[in-house]
Amino acid sequence: MSDTTGQQTSQQPPRQNGPAGPDGPAKEPERPGGAILMGRPFGVPIYVTPTWFLIAALITWLFGDQLSNVLPGLGFTRYLVALSFAIAFYASVLVHELAHTLVALRYKLGVRRIQLQFFGGISEIEKEAETPGREFWLAFVGPLLSLVLGGICWLFLDLVELETVPGVLLAGLMVANLVVAVFNLLPGLPLDGGRMLRAVVWGLTGRQMTGTIAAAWAGRVLALVVLFGLPAISSARAGAQQSGSQALLDSVLAAVLAVVIWNGAGGALRNARLKEALPGLAVRGLTRRAVSVTAETPLAEALRQAREAQAGAVVVIDGHGDPIALVKEAAVLQVPEHRRPWVAVGALARSLEPGLRISADLDGEQLLAALRTTPASEYLVVEEDGRPYGVLAVSDVERRLSAVLTGR
Repeated sequence: MSDTTGQQTSQQPPRQNGPAGPDGPAKEPERPGGAILMGRPFGVPIYVTPTWFLIAALITWLFGDQLSNVLPGLGFTRYLVALSFAIAFYASVLVHELAHTLVALRYKLGVRRIQLQFFGGISEIEKEAETPGREFWLAFVGPLLSLVLGGICWLFLDLVELETVPGVLLAGLMVANLVVAVFNLLPGLPLDGGRMLRAVVWGLTGRQMTGTIAAAWAGRVLALVVLFGLPAISSARAGAQQSGSQALLDSVLAAVLAVVIWNGAGGALRNARLKEALPGLAVRGLTRRAVSVTAETPLAEALRQAREAQAGAVVVIDGHGDPIALVKEAAVLQVPEHRRPWVAVGALARSLEPGLRISADLDGEQLLAALRTTPASEYLVVEEDGRPYGVLAVSDVERRLSAVLTGR
């Protein structure tokens, strides 16, 4: 129920289903499956995913049962009070995420969207902070706001009776926000405390990658502590009164939380490796040699010319010799060899839209941004004066990125 994933920054390999553009929320991001759009504060869309309803139901059930001991006169109404607590708790999680978002926008890092889901919230920040100081504050502001919210609830507790509905809700929100703040301050990625640890190591060593490695391994250690420690603590506190179903629930929640933390730490490490390798990801080094044919050319003939020229792509040209389309490799592979003499390449090509022409001088993040803007399987690479240089296949880019992420 805590903000386990917090802010999230990443450099992802290009996908052919096309995520948002590189400049934050200017281009509508892909909606998460089944998610509900709740609003756009500061221009950033907020989505509630279906998993939120699962955790809201779980909180309502558990908190409602606890209320029967504190306020026995409520009867069935206690579940409505518990549902109100679940909604108020996630509203405070949203404030936590909006704190990350505002700082990210202040630093011009761009925010794709905010998601409220099973284990809290995620602020999908487009870019990494440029300095360790900014990284530290970007991470710290979320737990800081949770501590502030917990303090506000504590102050208002003096104005109400503790054994009333307002008193119970305020006490519950105070404890919940303090738990969220403290848990997120634990020093391991992907928690905010892990990002703060990365910023500190980065500042001391001058290398962001060193900070990421330290914080990622701290996150993996933390995942193991959560996996084995939370059930043990819960069992020790409950003693002989703990039921078998409660022990099972604690173990399942600890396991899910540990998996989220472990995977988040690993993802942060992969993204850091990718970022280090991005400057070497140049279009010229990935471009395939291409042959040019007219749309009426049989596929078999086009492939013969490509083999003779040791080319890996085919460009369709018009009567003036200007490129007008790119033959899709995936479409070629679907044509049986015995049919290739009878199929024209024009039937297997995609017309050259403006976004399918990219500069031969692109590299790194600029290259990934160009591929995200207009998703496709192939792009025509052109020189500064517009002359064709070759064809860039997304499969080649993904293969290079995969090699970087797996260390091959």
